[in-house]
Amino acid sequence: MKRILVTGGAGFIGSHLCERLLNDGNDVICLDNYFTGSKENVVHLLNHPYFELVRHDVTMPFFAEVDEIYNLACPASPIHYQYNAIKTIKTSVLGAINMLGLAKRVKAKILQASTSEVYGDPEIHPQPEEYWGNVNPIGPRSCYDEGKRCAESLFMDYHRMNQVKIKIARIFNTYGPRMHPQDGRVVSNFIVQALSGEDITIFGDGTQTRSFQYIDDLIEGLVRLMNTPDEINGPINLGNPDEFTMLQLAGKVLELTGSKSAIRFLPLPQDDPTQRQPDIRKAKEMLNGWEPNIKLEQGLLKTIDYFTNKH
Repeated sequence: MKRILVTGGAGFIGSHLCERLLNDGNDVICLDNYFTGSKENVVHLLNHPYFELVRHDVTMPFFAEVDEIYNLACPASPIHYQYNAIKTIKTSVLGAINMLGLAKRVKAKILQASTSEVYGDPEIHPQPEEYWGNVNPIGPRSCYDEGKRCAESLFMDYHRMNQVKIKIARIFNTYGPRMHPQDGRVVSNFIVQALSGEDITIFGDGTQTRSFQYIDDLIEGLVRLMNTPDEINGPINLGNPDEFTMLQLAGKVLELTGSKSAIRFLPLPQDDPTQRQPDIRKAKEMLNGWEPNIKLEQGLLKTIDYFTNKH
């Protein structure tokens, strides 16, 4: 049995990861300060004999004997990470320093949840891991984009200088049950708006694209990446290469919910990427043929079901 620390463990992705790791027979410490995570996401795990929930902020050092660390702590939606930009960049940078320090001391393997945002508004499509990105370092999104880029840099330096065993996953748009209803992300936005009969708001003209991966596919990718041989560090793109326009997504949500909501167009926010699609050749090659297998309609139905019951 491995003892595994999950920072941001009460968040959307973190709670699903904790569940999976417990099901695989591990001892799990879930760390969260509840800035965007919620106790509600892990309440069903509290009676599990090998689950421990700790309220803690990763910008402060944390000490525990662990075998593996998944560093997921950071607000990940534009509304949340721009709400307190300084807190966001501190979480990415100080959180990485503190968790890497812990990994170094206890000789744990550590995985960084990085993001497709490191590619910015990409000039290469789809985005391979070798692409250095097109990021505005002083824009309203830079607290998140540059925070995550700096964290990747720290991970590589701890690996090169201190031989820390690291893994870097670049996560593309992920959706599913336990998304925060007010996180401003497009899937949860559209579903919540459709279910409550409000207008579906599309920023820009709706032709910009995203690639959506269901949460179970991501969790499988993260666990496989953590269990790769030590010489595989990443970064590895984890995302669904199926690309959809915002108008296509809105149409699909309206169809599946049976909603009569109208579509309303709003101005595109500054530095909002017009295209986002992962090149997942590396993931397929290095993670035993990993690729997303849950189609958009199937995943949307599960997510709609979650939000319907939440309402």
